[in-house]
Amino acid sequence: MERLHPKRVLITGGAGFLGSHLCERLLQGGHDILCVDNFFTGSKSNVGHLLQNSNFELMRHDVNVPLYVEVDEIYNLACPASPVHYQHDPVRTTRTSVQGALNMLGLGRRVGAKVFQASTSEVYGDPNVHPQIESYWGHVNPNGTRACYDEGKRCAEALFFDYWRRHGVRIKVVRIFNTYGPRMNPADGRVVSNFIVQALTGKQLTLYGDGLQTRSFCYVDDLIDGFIRAMSSEDDFVGPVNLGNPHEITVRELAEKVVELTGSKSRLVFEPLPSDDPRQRKPDITLAGDALGWEPTTPLDVGLASTVEYFDQMLSAAKSIPSVLERFKRNVA
Repeated sequence: MERLHPKRVLITGGAGFLGSHLCERLLQGGHDILCVDNFFTGSKSNVGHLLQNSNFELMRHDVNVPLYVEVDEIYNLACPASPVHYQHDPVRTTRTSVQGALNMLGLGRRVGAKVFQASTSEVYGDPNVHPQIESYWGHVNPNGTRACYDEGKRCAEALFFDYWRRHGVRIKVVRIFNTYGPRMNPADGRVVSNFIVQALTGKQLTLYGDGLQTRSFCYVDDLIDGFIRAMSSEDDFVGPVNLGNPHEITVRELAEKVVELTGSKSRLVFEPLPSDDPRQRKPDITLAGDALGWEPTTPLDVGLASTVEYFDQMLSAAKSIPSVLERFKRNVA
């Protein structure tokens, strides 16, 4: 049947880091976007530039409460994703993952919408299989300080697959590995934002453990492309599918790159490793390549430079002073 209106897309957590980029990209595609957020970690400033677009609507709403709207697709991104935020209220974090998934699946079942779940590499826990492939069940502490997020997301995946098997709801499940880029929350406690803010403000860069634990960092534009490819894939491909950059780097190497990019004189300092912190994190993206034709294309140095510029402008605007990078460039000229 011919479509009589633009595709109506609901994005929960739409004012967050990833959600705001997704809103922007889908608006560019001519879709009608309903951005829903309770603003616990999201920010109106992330989507302020979209408010004048007639195809964009912003709603303050908590996914723990049912939502009754008519939409064609649902991207469920709502949940605090950094340890600082999800450990602030761990019970609410688990509830948001589980009850939020139930509410979005119920809505999708009622209106016949396709439902996308933003799952996470944290479902693999502290993995003893490397790199992590989708068939790996994980190594997760079910009662540790990170369990509210890890197990909440694992339970959400179970709900998605049960709704698919039992009720025929069309689903897409992606597992997001470390992602970075403009609009990250400077206080979210993630390693990229931590290092950049510390370097730009002249503070010591805090590393945990020996700094030799590894991560793989995917630039936000690449990830959003993976989201859209997954949602647009054939209905018989439901996932889960890993989305991330397989280029592995130690946390110490990342810190040294940030110091170099910012021209900072900050030193590296080491603190005890938090409990259940994964020693290795690297996605196997073979399935994403085969099923979605997707792979990340943004080199780490390019993505970091863009992210540093964003934080530099944000920090300098807050203080009404020339940016740190501008002052650095003057000093070396």
